[in-house]
Amino acid sequence: MRKTLTGFLAGVGLMLASGQSALAQELTIFWAEWDPANYLQELVNEYEAQTGVKVTVETTPWADFQTKAFTEFNAKGSAYDMVVGDSQWIGAASEAGHYVDLTDFFNKHKLNEVMAPATVKYYSEYPANSGKYWSIPAEGDAVGWSYRKDWFEDPKEMEAFKAKYGYDLAPPKTWAEMRDIAEFFHRPDQKRYGIAIYTDNSYDGLVMGVENAIFSYGGELGDYQSYKVDGIINSEKNVKALEMYRELYGFTPPGWAKTFFVENNQAITENLAAMSMNYFAFFPALVNEASNPNAKVTGFFANPAGPGGEQFAALGGQGISVVSYSENQEEAMKFLEWFIKDETQKRWAELGGYTASAKVLESPEFQNATPYNKAFYETMFKVKDFWATPEYAELLIQMNQRIYPFVTAGEGTAKKALDSLAADWNATFEKYGRHK
Repeated sequence: MRKTLTGFLAGVGLMLASGQSALAQELTIFWAEWDPANYLQELVNEYEAQTGVKVTVETTPWADFQTKAFTEFNAKGSAYDMVVGDSQWIGAASEAGHYVDLTDFFNKHKLNEVMAPATVKYYSEYPANSGKYWSIPAEGDAVGWSYRKDWFEDPKEMEAFKAKYGYDLAPPKTWAEMRDIAEFFHRPDQKRYGIAIYTDNSYDGLVMGVENAIFSYGGELGDYQSYKVDGIINSEKNVKALEMYRELYGFTPPGWAKTFFVENNQAITENLAAMSMNYFAFFPALVNEASNPNAKVTGFFANPAGPGGEQFAALGGQGISVVSYSENQEEAMKFLEWFIKDETQKRWAELGGYTASAKVLESPEFQNATPYNKAFYETMFKVKDFWATPEYAELLIQMNQRIYPFVTAGEGTAKKALDSLAADWNATFEKYGRHK
C-alpha cells in the first residue's frame, strides 16, 4: 500500500511539474444542435490533447435550446460550465446572475481590439455602451444571400434583363436591384421563382429578415439606451423597408409563408429561386455537392444597400459565457484564454466555425477559403442586432404578431403595423420600468 501510494504521489508530482492537472477536470459546453457545434467539438478535442482536460459540447435541437438552458439557469444547476448563448439572451442572463462577469478578462486581453467591433457590441456587452462584458464572441454569424450563378450568367437572360431594366444583370448592390431581379426571374409557369426570404414567425426568422431591410434602409428598432421607440420603429424609413419586404414576398415560391433556414437552402438546391436569404452558418451545405446538386453554380453576396446607401445586415451568432453556477469556473476561464488565441481562432475558422477575430477575418487566407467567406467578412463589420433586454422574448413575439399578417397576407398597411408595434413595445417597456 505504501509503495503504491508513494508511486501515485510521484506521478502527481510529475504531472504538476509538466503543468498538467493531477485529476484532469471535465468541462461541458451547451449549445444548439447544428454543424458549428460539431466543429466546436473537433476544436475542443485538440484542447484536451494539449491539456488533458476533457471538454464535451452537449447539444439540443434549436427549438428546445432556449427553454432547456434557462430551465437549468433558473434552477441554479451546474450541468453546464459554459453556454454558447444567443446574443439576445445576454440581458436576461446577466441581470438574473446566470453569467459570470467577464469584464476584467475582456479588458486584460484587449478583446475590444481583437474581435470585430460589432461582435463585441452585440455578443458581449450589456447594457449598451456600459463597458460590461458577459461573453466572448464565439460563432460570428449574420444573414447573407446565395444565388444561382448559372441563371444570372446565361447570355439570353443577361440580354433580356438589360433590355427590360437598363442595367447589367449581376448580384444586386441595392435592394431596388434585388427587387428587379426577383421580379425578372419570377416565372410561376416554369416553376421558377424570384427570391426566397424568411417568413417563419415562431422565433426570430421573419424578424431577422425584416431587420435586413430596416437596417439597410437606414432605420433602427429603437434607442437601446433610452428605450424610446416612437418615431423610430415606425419611422418612414422602416415603413418603406417593410413595404419592400412585402413586395419581395410576392416573388417567392408558393407556400412560402412559414419558411426559415431549411426551406431557404432548399430554394437553391431544388431549383426554386434565383436568390435566397440565409444565415452564413448554413452556406457550407450549399458548396457541398453531396447536399447541393447545384454547388458549382451557386454564388454568394452580402446584404445589399438601401436607397440611402446604408448597408447593414441582421446579426446572428453567439458568444460563449461562463455559467455562474458552474463548479469549474477556474478551468473554464483557462479554456477561454486558449480559445481567444490567434492560432485557436485560425483553427476554429479552418474547421468551419465562424470566427469573430478581426485579424483572421481580414486575412486573405480566410477570405479565399470558401466562396462565401469574403461576403461574410464584409458583413461582420456592418451588422446590427435585435433588443438584448431581458424582455426580448416578449418584444419578439409582438413584432411577429404585427408584421406577419402584413408581409404574408397583405393585411392592413406597413405604417399601421409599425405604429401598433411601437405602442406594444412602449407598453412592454413601461411594464418593466425601462422608461426612467
